[in-house]
Amino acid sequence: MQIITQEYKQFLFDIKSKIQSAQLKAHIKVNEEMLKLYWEIGSMIISKQKESSWGDKILENISKDLKEEFPALQGFSLRNIHYMKKWVLFYSNSQHSVDEIVQQLVAQIFQIPWGHNIHIISKVKNIDEALFYISKTIENNYSRAQLVEQMNKELYLRSGKAVTNFESKLPKPQSALANEITKDPYNFDFLTLREGYDEKELKDALMDNIQKFLLELGRGFMFVGSQQRITLGNTHYYVDMVFYNKILKAYVLIDLKMGSLKPENIGQMNMYVNYYANEINDEEDDKPIGIILCADTSEIVAEYALGGLENQIFASKYVYYIPNKEELIQQVQSVINDISEMSFSFIYTNFSFIKSYINIFIY
Repeated sequence: MQIITQEYKQFLFDIKSKIQSAQLKAHIKVNEEMLKLYWEIGSMIISKQKESSWGDKILENISKDLKEEFPALQGFSLRNIHYMKKWVLFYSNSQHSVDEIVQQLVAQIFQIPWGHNIHIISKVKNIDEALFYISKTIENNYSRAQLVEQMNKELYLRSGKAVTNFESKLPKPQSALANEITKDPYNFDFLTLREGYDEKELKDALMDNIQKFLLELGRGFMFVGSQQRITLGNTHYYVDMVFYNKILKAYVLIDLKMGSLKPENIGQMNMYVNYYANEINDEEDDKPIGIILCADTSEIVAEYALGGLENQIFASKYVYYIPNKEELIQQVQSVINDISEMSFSFIYTNFSFIKSYINIFIY
């Protein structure tokens, strides 16, 4: 009887991993070549239509003739031909030439599947947003369903919007990376909670949906544990949820609050972060990050409470419903209007001084 040892199992696993890796690389290469072909076809059609004043009726002929010439190849339906043209036109609508765009984006747009590309150009309005979702797809290995879900949740508009002190406490590259993991608000629409739920029910619900919560948190997160005990003197404290971000190489501590953000919440999180930095961190770990998730946050309270802290902490709110893009844009516009009104007030109040100052340069 043949005995299967643990050593053999590991050896077989290593071989399988090599095969799967090779298969993945081959699939990526095939996908990349196919997308390059689609890009060239779309570019050729656009160029020929401009040159010969052909209308879109010609696309029916192209589709029919290509399918007859290459019956074994998929992808030459009229609908797909239209998408090839739309794809190139989408990325052509910028200040750069198509060739410049291809050179800049070849490492990204040709790495994700064609179906993902179609969803992106059909949903978003500008190249920056498209590149954001392409980057997130590559980083997180989104399936098409996961990509659509994140787009429906308006991840682009929510990312990096939380109040933080990262820029003042971290070097620029790390600060930018840390800001990538921040959102405002965080979307908990995957939870089902009774009316009048309490804090424990919220924590338990997140634990029951940990995979979806990890997806909402973003790339690089690994779950460490919940209700992690910290003992100081004779008093026990408990961190609601602890994660480790392998990209930032840092522990991420999350505290959930039912009500509005209070200054004492930030003080408590500061204590947790200090403890992890001194007692839990290994030599290769960077400083821990603290996240306080509340039902509501005040930017003024957050900014003053976070000011002067040495630790990396940010506050954000959670919701069970994400407004649609129009509603989110209205919220952003409201903030812009507030700033504009403040600016107008400043100019009006200081009009005489500003006029004198300008006159120095005119006369």
